[in-house]
Amino acid sequence: MAEEWKEQIKNSVNTVEDLEKIINLTEDERKALTSLKTRWGATPYYASLMDKDDPNCPVRRQIIPSMEETKNVYGMDEYLVWKENRAVGEKRPDSIARQYKDRVAFTVIEVCGIYCRHCFRKEVVVSQNLKLRFDVDEGIEWIRQHEEVRDILITGGDPFLLSDEKLDYIIKSLQDIEHVEMIRFGTRLPVVLPHRITEGLKKVLSGYHRVPIWVNTQVNHPKELTEEVRKAVFELLKCGVNVGNQAVLLKGINDDVETFRELHQKLLRWRIRPYYVFYCEPAPGIDHFRTPVLKGAELIRDAIRGHTTGLAQPMYVIATNIGKIPLMPDYYIQGSDEEYFYLKNYKGEETKIPNMPE
Repeated sequence: MAEEWKEQIKNSVNTVEDLEKIINLTEDERKALTSLKTRWGATPYYASLMDKDDPNCPVRRQIIPSMEETKNVYGMDEYLVWKENRAVGEKRPDSIARQYKDRVAFTVIEVCGIYCRHCFRKEVVVSQNLKLRFDVDEGIEWIRQHEEVRDILITGGDPFLLSDEKLDYIIKSLQDIEHVEMIRFGTRLPVVLPHRITEGLKKVLSGYHRVPIWVNTQVNHPKELTEEVRKAVFELLKCGVNVGNQAVLLKGINDDVETFRELHQKLLRWRIRPYYVFYCEPAPGIDHFRTPVLKGAELIRDAIRGHTTGLAQPMYVIATNIGKIPLMPDYYIQGSDEEYFYLKNYKGEETKIPNMPE
């Protein structure tokens, strides 16, 4: 059904009664659902992936609020304003977040297909404590007037929840701006609502575009990579759209070697290029998802390097108010002298190469 995705959104799982038809709630889950003032919910499709009896199910933990969200030792108040320089600095629309001279994040919607419990934009999307006005035309006009901006990330919320007509309007408007060289979409819908990849959307994305279109999605656990997702990604690729993954490192979900390796190997089998693994950001109320800072680098070393193709190796980064910063200490360079450069591989085996003079 071409419109099945709309039915999925219309019938979002967002009440205790809905959940009780799918899983057996724990007392902690029930208490969080009934006492926390927070937006939550998921598509019926994604909710169906939850384990009925296991509260530690990786899909379940991404959907259902927890009382752990009331604990906030390390989360920064007004985190989004700090990180994305929103509503401060140079005068610009609320829809434009800017950390780099040549690229911007263009926020076009504040709703999602699912409301991830680890969301770093909680102030806008989940708690809605920060009220911003996302005027699409205002944002497009701002981009048109700033010739130094060449790369546009269209984000939200989830921009693929917009109608085909609205997405077509945004893409064509940006394509018509001569200095725009790249359009990227940040969307979880290919994963949480693969039904969204309809004939209408494919028509919008297909064909020759002066400006290439990229889609970066978010898969955090192998369980999310279903056959429906595989087919949706393949349809995007047939449209000439490149698909990458931006995972978030989440404690108890993907921070062990076996899961981390399976996730990135399976992404490649599904034709999704691992792009980033983000350290779980210091947004308020998500301390329970955070690992030690260097955990992601250790996982890349222990789960990926030497164990699978380099294509499966993402870049491990933290997003900050001054941009993304790699968190990859060099385990492999042991040092050097006038004659040699000393190296070590993932097994700890050592070798050396001649050191060239400057």
